[in-house]
Amino acid sequence: MSNPKVAFICVHNSCRSQIAEALGKNFAADVFVSYSAGTETKPQINQDAVRLMKQRYGIDMETTQHSKLLTDLPPIDIVVKMGCNVVCPYLPSSYTEDWGLADPTGKNDEEFLAVISQIEVNVKKLAELVKSNQINLL
Repeated sequence: MSNPKVAFICVHNSCRSQIAEALGKNFAADVFVSYSAGTETKPQINQDAVRLMKQRYGIDMETTQHSKLLTDLPPIDIVVKMGCNVVCPYLPSSYTEDWGLADPTGKNDEEFLAVISQIEVNVKKLAELVKSNQINLL
């Protein structure tokens, strides 16, 4: 069986979901395939997220990622909602969880980095759950 497909979703697919996609590719590529998407798109990924991800991990999200719609995704096994503060988008899947993260857009670097750190922790935890077959994907 191939690795499950994970979609990190939010409304605009410009910040938290993009960070999660990048960290999923960085820390869990051997466990799952990472995607991100939203119900709307933005012309570019949040520039604070781009800058801080380059500084912290050496990841340049702008070279490998762009804002995508839910309809751009292949069939997904696991959906992770970032925490939308509105009705989160719906995407069919075998398993769904909501990380309930505050949007750091417009906040200072310290708040942004706290969200990035939490996404890293969550991505690694999700990878462990998938690896240990604690998520039923049937």
